[in-house]
Amino acid sequence: MMQPLIDFFSGFPPQLATVFLAMTPVGELRLALPVALLVYKMPLFEAMFWSILGNMIPALIILHFSDVFHIWIQKRSGYFSKKWINVLARAQSKFSGDYAKYGLIGLMIFIGIPIPGTGAFTGALAAFVFGIPFKKSWPYVLGGVFIAACATSAITLGLVKIF
Repeated sequence: MMQPLIDFFSGFPPQLATVFLAMTPVGELRLALPVALLVYKMPLFEAMFWSILGNMIPALIILHFSDVFHIWIQKRSGYFSKKWINVLARAQSKFSGDYAKYGLIGLMIFIGIPIPGTGAFTGALAAFVFGIPFKKSWPYVLGGVFIAACATSAITLGLVKIF
C-alpha cells in the first residue's frame, strides 16, 4: 500500500515528498513522518517540520473554506452533495462525544491520537461541523498535529531501536 506512494514521490526532493505525503487524506503525518525518518533518513526535527507543514496545509484550507464549499454544495444535488453530507455526518459522529466533554482540548487530543480516522482532516471537518470559527480552531488543530508528530516519531524511532 505504501510502496506505490513512495515510488511516485521518489523523483521529488525528500522535503517536498514529505510535504506531499503529509497532505494525503489517508496517510497524513502518520505516513509522511516515518517515511521521512526511515526512507529519506532526515533528522528528526527536519522530518517533523516538513510533515507538520504538509499536514497543516489541507487542514487550514478545510477550516478556511468549508463554509463556502458547504453553501455551494447545498445548492447542488446529486452524488457529491450526498457524499459531502456523509463525510460531515461521519466526522460529527466520530468526534461528538469528545467535543461535548472537552471542547477545543478534546479536538486537539482527537487530532493528536495517531490512528486511522483521526487527524487533521477529520479534526478540521469536526471543527466546521460544530461551528468552531477558524481563528479559534486552527491553533488547536496545529497543537493536535504536533502531538501526533511527537507520538508518531516516538513510535517510529522506538520500533527502529527494538528491531
